[in-house]
Amino acid sequence: MKFSEVVRLLETNGFKIIKEKGSIRYYGKPGWDKLVRVDYHGSKEVPKGTCHAILKAAGIKRKQ
Repeated sequence: MKFSEVVRLLETNGFKIIKEKGSIRYYGKPGWDKLVRVDYHGSKEVPKGTCHAILKAAGIKRKQ
């Protein structure tokens, strides 16, 4: 999965960019207390552990 696909998945689940500093983006949505941090690198592949951590922080279950 690429970083752009992770961002698209977050956005389809209601998350929006709250703040951005360099390549680091923080996503949040109403009713979700925590910010989800994504170190955005465009078309690069997201390491498997990083992808799981991002989706877990966002509370998203993804079918394989």
